[in-house]
Amino acid sequence: MLKALIIVLMLALVASLGSGFYYLMIDQGDKNKRRTFHSLGVRLTLAAALLGIIVYGVATGQLGNRNPWDAGPIPVQKAEQ
Repeated sequence: MLKALIIVLMLALVASLGSGFYYLMIDQGDKNKRRTFHSLGVRLTLAAALLGIIVYGVATGQLGNRNPWDAGPIPVQKAEQ
């Protein structure tokens, strides 16, 4: 469920980026139109939400690190007595 939410937020970020570019090209610097600025605000909010979801997922253990080059933590060996 968490991974699906991350994918949806990433797609929303790309859509917001596209709409911001569209508004930038259409408005051509018109100072009365603030659609590009509002698109930036939406994109920043989505990015903050995405970052929060990723931090939550890592903190709760739902998102992890499964890289083949990462052997994980090295076990502590007991001293011989």
